[in-house]
Amino acid sequence: MERLPGFRDFYPEPLPHKDVWSADARQYIFVKWRETARRYGFREYDGPPLEPLELFTLKSGDEIVGQLYNFTDKGDRAVALRPEMTPTLARMVAAHERAYKKPIKWFAIPQLFRYERQQKGRLREHFQFNADIFGETDLAADAELIALLIDTLRSFGLSAEDFVIRLSSRNAWQDYFSARCPDATKAYEFFQLVDKLEREEPEVSESKLKALGFSFEEVNRFIETGEPTPELEAILENLAARGLGEFVKVDYHVIRGLAYYTGPVFEAFDRKGEFRAIAGGGRYDNLVKLISGGKVSLPALGFGLGDVVLLELLKARGLLPRFDPSVDVFVLIEEESLRAQSLGLVQELRSAGLAVEYALTPTKPDKQFKRAQELKAAYTARIEADETVNIRNLKSREAWVCSTAEAVRRLGR
Repeated sequence: MERLPGFRDFYPEPLPHKDVWSADARQYIFVKWRETARRYGFREYDGPPLEPLELFTLKSGDEIVGQLYNFTDKGDRAVALRPEMTPTLARMVAAHERAYKKPIKWFAIPQLFRYERQQKGRLREHFQFNADIFGETDLAADAELIALLIDTLRSFGLSAEDFVIRLSSRNAWQDYFSARCPDATKAYEFFQLVDKLEREEPEVSESKLKALGFSFEEVNRFIETGEPTPELEAILENLAARGLGEFVKVDYHVIRGLAYYTGPVFEAFDRKGEFRAIAGGGRYDNLVKLISGGKVSLPALGFGLGDVVLLELLKARGLLPRFDPSVDVFVLIEEESLRAQSLGLVQELRSAGLAVEYALTPTKPDKQFKRAQELKAAYTARIEADETVNIRNLKSREAWVCSTAEAVRRLGR
């Protein structure tokens, strides 16, 4: 029995082969995400992985259904596995925003699902760091969110030589469109075309833009010569004041194809251009109003940072640490008559916060010691006949004998 295409098995390291994913690396990433979010004052939330299908079609239109894992459940409800977290978050905030002081700063680490063609950096499921701010219109919130993204990537050892945040403005693109096309219904299609300019052949983009009444040359000229708008200048100044200016540049190639973005937008890319976007986000001030049926209106902005591309980038830059199995103490049971006392020592050491292993069944002493070395144990501990504890530091080879209470005190955290 094999796993489904586009899904992953996560194994503890050392990995059995290169086609499986590391559970240790995943946990390492989650810890970094949570630590950085906490430093910025963000609180963690979560929501159900299964939602009404309407929640996603309301935001993205019926065309998104082809990208979803959706079905009719036993209650005859049209449902879907979440392809993104923002609609769920908007629903949650709209329901209880009065219970929270503004601005609301929340983050989540959901697993997301999309039925799409697999390609490099994109699977049919992935984990994502989502961070969002609600209830703040000032551009300081946009700068705060971008700073969080920068520091999150820096926490893995990435520098300004490794990645850049490409900053753009949906408002600037809206003004460009409105000045050249009176038909507002074509705006979404136009934004989609601009979003794909770097990925499609120039001839294809030129033909599609011409069909909408736009010049391929003029669009590229706007991108190449585009000056930062006042809103982008404010964000750049804020980030420069933090000493983060070198991580950001204005780039009007970025437009974010999703229809709900309303202001500054941004994407993170590796400097060498080896991977697809690492992260992306922006301001979406109308989504809560849409999801709540007009009952609640709150400005909002956020970003998503997926684990797949991030892992590929960290591997390519040699920034993933070794995840060797290790324990703090291996309790040796060389005399079976002392197993009960040894189990008591194991439990006390574990209660003190230590990772402790021992032989579950009678095992020769040399095999136990070999297992301690395989697990890279820092210490071995052995109960003696007089119920003292013999402790050895396996690195320094220093050894000493003490009481159980003293062993727990000296080794405990």
